[in-house]
Amino acid sequence: MSNAAKVAFITGGNRGLGFETARILGKQGITVVIGSRDLASGEAAAKKLHEEGAQSVEAVRFDVNKAADHKEIYDYFARKYGKLDILINNAGIMDEGVERPAGGAGFNSTSRVSAEKLRQTFETNFFQPIALTQTLLPLIKKSSAGRIVNLSSLLGSLTEHANPASRIYDRKTFAYDASKTAINAFTVHLAQELRGTPVKVNSAHPGWVKTAMGGPMAPMELSEGGKTSAQLATLGEDGPTGGFFHLGEVVPW
Repeated sequence: MSNAAKVAFITGGNRGLGFETARILGKQGITVVIGSRDLASGEAAAKKLHEEGAQSVEAVRFDVNKAADHKEIYDYFARKYGKLDILINNAGIMDEGVERPAGGAGFNSTSRVSAEKLRQTFETNFFQPIALTQTLLPLIKKSSAGRIVNLSSLLGSLTEHANPASRIYDRKTFAYDASKTAINAFTVHLAQELRGTPVKVNSAHPGWVKTAMGGPMAPMELSEGGKTSAQLATLGEDGPTGGFFHLGEVVPW
């Protein structure tokens, strides 16, 4: 399938990592549909990408936390394209208000994070991406090369969190980290269910990137942040499925 025939949907695609992913895919000739809670922000993002040379970028109002929006976006793709080639579950939150001790010491929110914050984080980062994927899966199965990319993080790696030598060992935001561990489990389970089909499912660690979430001290520039998602969205027939990757390298579970 040529890139010109492909259609991608990116949740939270109007800014940050989602926008950078849309930029890469759009410049490859893929029709990119940006999902944005605020339609005006999505349309502004689409306009900017058009001006930069993306051939086909559209914006739709979409809130991953609204079940009605899931049905509406299904109807949109079914009516306009009859399929969906790429789904990138990009939208997510990290909102635990961790106070980092002075002197550069680590932090751990586990004993203080509220049940409300856990539920809120899991709703956006885990439950709703799964619900959306299940809703759109019939359209993805109509693609000759369906790709599902779940935005995860190194912070979702239990291997790294349990390793005292790891750079994240002393940095634990429990609600966010656990939600990304859970979405990794979804990746593994769905990939196994879809084995033998053209659909590939993978988790992406974009890296520690200078975004609103990553902060100004992150070592990676925003322009680098969409590369892993874009790579996994355009895997060839011989590409992996059920894996966890950063820029082509395997990330430990």
